[in-house]
Amino acid sequence: MSSKVLVVDDSMMVRQQVTRALTGAGFEVTTAVDGVDAIEKLALAPETKLVVCDVNMPRMSGLELLEELRVARKNTIPFVMLTTEDQADMISRAKTLGANGWVVKPLKVDILVNTAKKLTAV
Repeated sequence: MSSKVLVVDDSMMVRQQVTRALTGAGFEVTTAVDGVDAIEKLALAPETKLVVCDVNMPRMSGLELLEELRVARKNTIPFVMLTTEDQADMISRAKTLGANGWVVKPLKVDILVNTAKKLTAV
């Protein structure tokens, strides 16, 4: 049985690219356009094993989503930030909130797939 991954990014191109990479590695992928959409999708699929999420999005950012999941909902699902941001303070905040990884765009498929496999124990 394949692990379910939720990919959250406001860019359709990035969602498609990440989906292709992860489905090609055997994952089952659902997508969301922002943090609000992600919360709704996670409620419908509690068996999701990993969230791969952009930082900068409208309505609810990746850091806000991470905080909502970790602090408000006590959810421990593995969470990887996928972003163009590489600022130390932002990475530190994500780690403090409980992010399990930080992958910088442009996407390096092998790094993302290896991280996903490691975090879902596939």
